[in-house]
Parts: sequence; structure tokens; C-alpha cells
Amino acid sequence: MTQLTLFSCRGILYDVGKNEQKSEEHLDYNPNGRVPTLIDHQNNGYAIWESAAILAYLTDKQGAIWGQAGWLNFFHPEPVASAVTRYRNETKRVLGVLERILQNKDYLVTDKYTIADMSFINWNDLLPPLFGKGRHEFKEDLPQLDFEKEFSKTYAWHQSLTERPAVAAILKEWEQSRQQ
Repeated sequence: MTQLTLFSCRGILYDVGKNEQKSEEHLDYNPNGRVPTLIDHQNNGYAIWESAAILAYLTDKQGAIWGQAGWLNFFHPEPVASAVTRYRNETKRVLGVLERILQNKDYLVTDKYTIADMSFINWNDLLPPLFGKGRHEFKEDLPQLDFEKEFSKTYAWHQSLTERPAVAAILKEWEQSRQQ
């Protein structure tokens, strides 16, 4: 099995049959003594456990990239071309990871729609404005994005997600509220 990640990581396997997850070292991070546990060493060793909480945390981390790109494009008071370039390139890097994951499958994690897929719907919907004109004029050429052309599998996946009836209804309602 190939591991493709958005963040660098190191997995530690515990033999739950031998209660290795109950070791003092693991209990320091997860007092519940269960797996999985995620330790974010880029966030002062922040530890989080329980699958749903880990997924939510990783979603927030991924969203921070799109969020920073959006902030710099629309709200930052001063034009900072190097920062806009950095976050646009980082967004494209993550799209490349998704593209590799989606080469031979319809969903990110399993053979069905999960929270992992859901977490990208709104962020990917924001790609056109994130790579658009924005608040400031720049003399520098900034990275651009042709989502469909550059990341065709990811684009098709995103389109299939937004065509799901419940998702389509929510996106339509959201668009209507933005136009009021």
C-alpha cells in the first residue's frame, strides 16, 4: 500500500492484542489508551485522538492553506506578492497530492463518500476566486490555475461531489444567500 499525505508523518503500529497502546509513552499523548492518535510536531507536539477529531483537525490544517490564500487575495491590507505566490503554489501542491490519490479511485479514503471528501467541497469551490484578481494589483506574474486542465481527476471528483443532491442544494442556497 502506498501512503500519500498532505503532511509529513511517521506511523507507529501498536499491537492492540498485546495492549501496546496502553504503554506509558502512548498514554502521555492519549490518556484514553486507544488508537489512532495524531501528534502534530509542527504544532508544539499537539496530540489529538479519536478518528473524527483527527479528521476535523486535518481538515482545518488543509483549509488553512486555502484560507491563507483567500486572506492574502481579498483581505490583507497590503499587497504581498511573495505570500500570495507561496499560498497559491501550496494550494496547487495539495491539488497535486489529491490528483495522485484520485488516479484510480472515486473517493479519497475508501470506496465511498466520507468526511475526507466533504472537507474539500467548499475549499475547492473557492479556487476560481482564490486564483482570481483579488483586492490588489500586482506587477509580478502570480501563479494561475486552470483546475479542469491541470488537475483533471481532482476536478472530475469535485464536480461529482457538488452534483450530489444534498450538496447541490446546499451550494445553491449558499449562492443565493451571497447574492442578497
